[in-house]
Amino acid sequence: MPILNRRKFLVHGTAAMGALGLAQTMPAWARGGALARKGSDVLSGEHLTMTVADASFLTGTRHGPAVTVNGTIPGPLVRLKEGQNLVVDLVNASSEGTSIHWHGMLVPFLMDGVPGVTMAAVKPGETFRYEFPIRQAGTYWWHAHTLQEPMGHYGPIIIDPIEPDPFTYEREYVLMLSDWSPMRPMTIMKKLRVGEGYFNYNKTTATDDYPLSGADRRMWAKMRMSPTDIADVSGATYTYLVNGYGPDDGLELAFNPGERIRLRIINGSAMTFFNVRIPGLPMSVVSADGQNVRPVETDEFQIGVAETYDVIIEPKGVDAFAFVAEAADRSGMGLAMLTTRPGSRAAVPALRAPPLLTMADMGMTHGTGTDHGGSGTPAMDHSAMGGMDHGAMAGMDHGAAGSSMSMSGMNMRDTSLLPPNVKVGPGLDMVAMNPVDRMGDPGIGLDDVGHRVLTYRQLVAAKPNPDPRKPSRLKEIHLTGNMERYMWSFDGKKFSAVTDDPIRFAFNERVRVRLINDTMMAHPIHLHGHFFELVNGHDGYQPLKHTVNVQPGGSATFDLTANEPGDWAFHCHLFYHMHQGMFQVVTVRPLQEGAK
Repeated sequence: MPILNRRKFLVHGTAAMGALGLAQTMPAWARGGALARKGSDVLSGEHLTMTVADASFLTGTRHGPAVTVNGTIPGPLVRLKEGQNLVVDLVNASSEGTSIHWHGMLVPFLMDGVPGVTMAAVKPGETFRYEFPIRQAGTYWWHAHTLQEPMGHYGPIIIDPIEPDPFTYEREYVLMLSDWSPMRPMTIMKKLRVGEGYFNYNKTTATDDYPLSGADRRMWAKMRMSPTDIADVSGATYTYLVNGYGPDDGLELAFNPGERIRLRIINGSAMTFFNVRIPGLPMSVVSADGQNVRPVETDEFQIGVAETYDVIIEPKGVDAFAFVAEAADRSGMGLAMLTTRPGSRAAVPALRAPPLLTMADMGMTHGTGTDHGGSGTPAMDHSAMGGMDHGAMAGMDHGAAGSSMSMSGMNMRDTSLLPPNVKVGPGLDMVAMNPVDRMGDPGIGLDDVGHRVLTYRQLVAAKPNPDPRKPSRLKEIHLTGNMERYMWSFDGKKFSAVTDDPIRFAFNERVRVRLINDTMMAHPIHLHGHFFELVNGHDGYQPLKHTVNVQPGGSATFDLTANEPGDWAFHCHLFYHMHQGMFQVVTVRPLQEGAK
């Protein structure tokens, strides 16, 4: 089966407006079609059918267009068993092209569900069959790789293991976090391109009470940047959902005091980082991105878009606890109640004060990473070098010398710091001066909350890493953008400019990848078809992930064994960043005999 021309990325089937008449071609939601049900039904077995349809959705006072799979938002919970075979017939009863990407799952690349890379979008009225073996266990999710995703085309996946997990529990809940807007995705995208701060209702003003001095405010103004630019799309248009329920919809999760409960938490949102906590109740993190880790107790964690975390809790002592998923910009929250009896309620904490960006988010301080170089030039991030083959290190290009990091001499657009493969142009408006490893940071706004907050540094794989080889080379990739023009890219080149120049790895190559964030936004970077190991100081037990958050102005490093042949999407999982160009294709060659 031939690989599709990548220039057709995200091309959708569209209905013709003509002889059939306007009413017949309008989507179901505009004709007063079916109202989506909240919550997921369960699908299990070896042959499943998933039907996509236009719908409408109502939560709180907001009502608007939606897309359902099997009639619900989220779509069905797909419950599988490790080692089984799976056949899914995707039926497109909607008005637009569709697909399913099996996020975090190891599948043949032609089953990966990315229009323009591994398949064509399934046109209205057509059916596509996915078929592959289940090679893993854990908590994952599925979603469209089209404009239908933020409208409700997503759902959870739970794969039960052949061997029991190394922890016990009496009850479990799957909690899928998402964001929904009555605006259609193209409308949101247009507003962001016209004015990237359109949805930011937390901007500084002459009368605000942000702890910023006059000098601070002049500095930000001079740099043409905003210290409150935490999220592109906010609670001004989003309602934050837990299993399809808004904060006023009264989602309850029953428990018996003292029992151990496993919460499988999935961030299936389009654009929202969530800060998750249960006030008064510690959580023990036992899995990240579906892969078991050594248990680590915490009180709060930030979950980036497309990540999953499994935690164990033991509620007792009171009748109810509030499960709070607060948007990182503090513009709203998702909410559910853990209750011993129907109707019992815990106090819901007020939204915390909006956070502010800092010097570290500009890439101008040493952060909390492993790098402790001098302050006169950009310090080398030694976490990217540790454990590498000495020959590979000797051949590395460490880039140009830097400039002063003093406040008076800082230059946030010093392109001399960039390697020659990064394109300098209107799509790049910032260069991180000192992009140190920030995997020890808890996330924007969580460094001074007064309780324990999870960081990547605390994650340790439950089992030894499967590939003990040292990486043979270092691949650096810069995350670049122009926030005012809402342009996003890798290495200064948006996807439309590199469709015939993919990132190339040899089959079974062991490579270290360093992601350098030359923007002031966090980016959740996802590689399809593979797990990679975060280089976080736990040699031999580096945690496996499929998505990694790269903090503003900083860097993150992972080791990859490229053992899944094919063409794989590699992109920022912030939906509108991906669609505005922060997307690439990783190609692993040669293909193996019979690869499909």
